[in-house]
Amino acid sequence: MNADDVARYLKQNPDFLAQHGELFTELTVPHPHGGQAISLAERQLHALRDKIRQLEHKLAELIRFGEENDEIGEKVHRFSVALLDSAEFDGLRHVLFHHLREDFAVPHVSLRIWNSVITHDGEDFAEVSEAVRFYAGDLRQPYCGAPGNIEVVGWFGEAAPHVRSVALVPLRRGAQVFGLLALGSEEAERFYSGMGTLYLGRIGELVSTALLRQLG
Repeated sequence: MNADDVARYLKQNPDFLAQHGELFTELTVPHPHGGQAISLAERQLHALRDKIRQLEHKLAELIRFGEENDEIGEKVHRFSVALLDSAEFDGLRHVLFHHLREDFAVPHVSLRIWNSVITHDGEDFAEVSEAVRFYAGDLRQPYCGAPGNIEVVGWFGEAAPHVRSVALVPLRRGAQVFGLLALGSEEAERFYSGMGTLYLGRIGELVSTALLRQLG
């Protein structure tokens, strides 16, 4: 009989240790965090304590994620209310830039709108290349990662050379993309590939609806 046979026998006969309870105190095994020998019962207690610590760590992590999501949700709510309260484009633009910079701590924000139905003066309506329009039109969700599009990064003006990560959020009327909201940061990991884009997508929907209400 080898170790596998013993393990198989114990699995097939779960009542064995219950019928031979003295083994828990008579058998000794190495301490999981040291060299001395301890009883089987003590070893089981250590294993349970390790598992409890792991579960406590996982619970603390879930609570932290929940609190972070609640905080972001509250910010999005405040942002939504402020957008609804904007009576004209200049006020809406102020709300957009102010909340993203102050509430969401995004250092660099830029906006471009190119749908022919929407006409207005200002840099937000400056000419955009066909390549950028096609790029934005192909986005199924916001892009997060390194600033690969030189033209879009240029929208950040003097800060452009220092931007290390971007989030590009398409603005849509139905299936048609009519603009792009660009967020930039000097931190390479602020917007990274693979990060969740749920709230960025919702912000894009809110901004799109608000803009179309004002300008469409």
